[in-house]
Amino acid sequence: MTEHTEEYKPLRIILIGYMGAGKTTVGRALSKELNIPFYDLDWYIESRMRKTVKQIFDERGEEGFRMIEQSMLHEVAEFENVIISCGGGTPCFFDNMEYMNGQAETVYLKAETDVLYKHLLMGKSVRPLLLNKTPDEVSLFIREQLKHREPFYTKAKHVLDVSLMDSYDKIQISVNQLCQLLKLNKANRQK
Repeated sequence: MTEHTEEYKPLRIILIGYMGAGKTTVGRALSKELNIPFYDLDWYIESRMRKTVKQIFDERGEEGFRMIEQSMLHEVAEFENVIISCGGGTPCFFDNMEYMNGQAETVYLKAETDVLYKHLLMGKSVRPLLLNKTPDEVSLFIREQLKHREPFYTKAKHVLDVSLMDSYDKIQISVNQLCQLLKLNKANRQK
């Protein structure tokens, strides 16, 4: 009698999207739902480098930061059963998007420009790229960056519209939609 055993495949989910789309919020909620660890790539970089992202940018420039980011992405994407949220620019450099697609289920958290604008204006003080910009400049900045980044974001294996995610209930709805999209539930992940 032969026993059929399903090959174990670790679950890796990488959330991508523009800043303010809710990657960290969804990542934390999904982590709780599936009972697996969540890593915010920027926080992971800060922890490993013992410096803030802003300090790394100031000391090494964007190119230096992006090299560190790529290295840390490769490190954390090797973890088993993990949810990772990336910085908004992560998919747009080197071969990061192709690498992430090869390592994980990638999900583009897509939000409408006006939703991103609203979220970013509320958190403007903690976003160095937006600090000295007027509301009109923030709006233009988002539109211009999305034009460049959208082709990278749309390479994700899955897309989830999070434009209506503005309350706890709607965050949970987004998490449930994401679980359905990825055909996941807590029971089948705790084998």
